Amino acid sequence: MTTKQAPNTLQKMGLDSPMALALHLPSRYEDETELCTIEEGVIQGRFQSVQTQGVVIRNQVLFRPRRQMLVTIEDDTATLQLRFLNFYPSQQKQMAVGTHIRVRGEIREGFQGSEMVHPTVRAVTPDAPLPTSLTPVYPASAGVSQAAIRKAVTQALRDPSLQDSLSEFLPQKLMTELLPSHDWPNLQSAITYLHQPPADADTQALLERTHRAWRRVQFEELLAQQISLKRAHAIRRERQAPRFKQQAESKSLEAGLLKALPFQLTTAQARVWDEIGNDLSQSFPMNRLLQGDVGSGKTVVAALAAARVMDHGYQAAVMAPTEILAEQHYLKMKEWFEPLGVQVAWLSGSLKAKEKRLAQEMIEGGGAQLIIGTHALIQENVSFAKLGLAVIDEQHRFGVRQRLEIQQRVGSELFYCHQLMMSATPIPRTLAMTYYADLDVSAIDELPPGRKPIATKVIKASRRDEVIGGLQSWLSKGLQAYWVCPLIEESEALQLQTAVESFEQLTQALPEFKVGLVHGRLKSEEKAAVMAAFKANQIQLLVATTVIEVGVDVPNAALMVIEHAERFGYAQIHQLRGRVGRGSADSVCILMYAEPLSLAAKERLQTLRETSDGFVIAERDLSLRGPGELLGAKQSGDAMLRFVDLQRDAWLIELAQQAAERLLANHPDIVERHLARWLGSRAEFLKA
Repeated sequence: MTTKQAPNTLQKMGLDSPMALALHLPSRYEDETELCTIEEGVIQGRFQSVQTQGVVIRNQVLFRPRRQMLVTIEDDTATLQLRFLNFYPSQQKQMAVGTHIRVRGEIREGFQGSEMVHPTVRAVTPDAPLPTSLTPVYPASAGVSQAAIRKAVTQALRDPSLQDSLSEFLPQKLMTELLPSHDWPNLQSAITYLHQPPADADTQALLERTHRAWRRVQFEELLAQQISLKRAHAIRRERQAPRFKQQAESKSLEAGLLKALPFQLTTAQARVWDEIGNDLSQSFPMNRLLQGDVGSGKTVVAALAAARVMDHGYQAAVMAPTEILAEQHYLKMKEWFEPLGVQVAWLSGSLKAKEKRLAQEMIEGGGAQLIIGTHALIQENVSFAKLGLAVIDEQHRFGVRQRLEIQQRVGSELFYCHQLMMSATPIPRTLAMTYYADLDVSAIDELPPGRKPIATKVIKASRRDEVIGGLQSWLSKGLQAYWVCPLIEESEALQLQTAVESFEQLTQALPEFKVGLVHGRLKSEEKAAVMAAFKANQIQLLVATTVIEVGVDVPNAALMVIEHAERFGYAQIHQLRGRVGRGSADSVCILMYAEPLSLAAKERLQTLRETSDGFVIAERDLSLRGPGELLGAKQSGDAMLRFVDLQRDAWLIELAQQAAERLLANHPDIVERHLARWLGSRAEFLKA
């Protein structure tokens, strides 16, 4: 790579300033501080990397059995062969005969004696000094060499402007009070140490990111995130929102809905409704996350919030990530609200142009009081007459940037609508403390009476016929069942039983029962027809893909078979399993898996068999996938925390929260400097 190309390539990686380079921290290190002879290396290097050097005495390119370059070096003690299966002409020149080179790698026995495969190579003089610090290995993208990054980082660390950017401005008193037992270096020392650790550094602590230098960096990063979220929370509280207090019972939709419901609210539902009702009565917009396990009854709480808003002449909108879930909300709320005289509108991407236009006109004209749909609700051509509440179900699926922020003018005043976000995937505590710190959180932590625990069994796919036999006797009792598959059509890459194939097999195996099929590629009306027939028990066995993951409620369906369960994640299986256990019959979920099982899949199935606690499952899911996927942040390309692991560093979060509160209260000037240092333009991202 030429010097001219390097800055451009580094800029593409976002390494466009001394600060960006300083914060581009190594992912691991190589120890190039020790050198051994080739003979010593042959003895030491069978299980670990060693560094040795010698003169190139042979360099040849062979074409059998495949194109490769073989280079032989020697010193006073022995010879060593270097094998390169992929190489460039420039490397051939670098290792020309007579050149003295230093190499690093593992030595193994090859066909022609001791060899290193693809070692690290540098041309040096025989007496070239050894580095005094460990050699950093940086995250890199294609076309960027480690040498180019190392050179750029070294230059950045010497840049005078960086001294100011990394200067110590957190109050010493704050650090001493919050961190009395932690002897951490200042930020500049910590970053310099991480780029250039001495030869005797604790490499294990560096790799595990538990070293005191890492702790200082992690604390500062968390502090920036906590300040930003707390400030976003405070800014929202300064905004204006319409106040919705409880209306007199005689003419209230809220009271009418409670009276019409065929059940009483559980203690947890009533508690959460009090919290939401209190939020709606405030003059600033509600920003609450309502979490509750599958089947805990979040929808009825959302309906009560919508009723309160409509009692004041405002509209309410409910948005869900998939059409099937949005449709379930629509059917349920229509059933509850239409008898009370409420006009409910439906809006989704699959509506025909004329239907869509009619729905949009009703929404804009105010004729529709309750609007339910998919993300089509936040398209540019949708305009609400007077929106007071937005309910976003399974909000993490929309991605961080898609949290709604709807504002409108009422007279001369600018108002923001209240927001209620719902999630059936419980948010792990550490995730709630970091990424959701700007939200108020409510949890429905009990299931409605009558909900029975679901027995979960793990069975090999080789016992498929046995499972079908059990299914037959199950259906003979008048009960219904789900059979879930991961794919719709045959895939050569994944030889999985497909929904279509399973549907055909089960139709033949169970001729006395009606078998239905539903998947994502069916048209909306076809899907709706199959689901309606299943709900009416005209279909006894429903073969489906994960379109039934959320929102489907058929109390008579008490058995679920999940085929190739090893291919599903924690949250998916937990959500699917929540479709059964909704009636009076004992419910069973069978996780059928194909061998061989990976260790991760084995652990996942074991956990799901042992617990149905959504919070336990969510914590395991977090440790497996990290926050990016659970948040939907991958869709926005930014999971926000680069150096913090929420499981490993959970104890740091509370320290950062306390420090953020103190800084916001007493040091507004330091708050601005800290945010500029760590987040720059990304601070806006957290307000989404």
